[in-house]
Amino acid sequence: QVQLVESGGGLVQAGGSLRLSCAASGRTINSYAMAWFRQAPGKGRKFVAGIAWSGGSTDYADSVKGRFTISRDNAKNTLYLQMNSLKPEDTAVYYCAAGYRSYLPRLMGDSDYWGQGTQVTVSS
Repeated sequence: QVQLVESGGGLVQAGGSLRLSCAASGRTINSYAMAWFRQAPGKGRKFVAGIAWSGGSTDYADSVKGRFTISRDNAKNTLYLQMNSLKPEDTAVYYCAAGYRSYLPRLMGDSDYWGQGTQVTVSS
């Protein structure tokens, strides 16, 4: 089993920045694709960004491309999401996910591992 714990969320003004972290335990994440999803109140969970388990290739939702950067530090067993130029529509609970040797992080679902989320609120 892989346990995932998100941190770094909070309240920020539009145009500001936050860096989210996802600390993994139980297993090393070097064989897991990792991703960030988010869910706004009354909305479904949506893909934000993903990073491959091998090679470090990344994938982003169109709404965050150019503003967010996903990265991983396998030595620290940690996933990151650097969020810049934040907008009110970025307000959501952000979830970390891990999929064993997945090549399509944006398709992660209930069979994969998930954290409990961290709240990000962007004020206008």
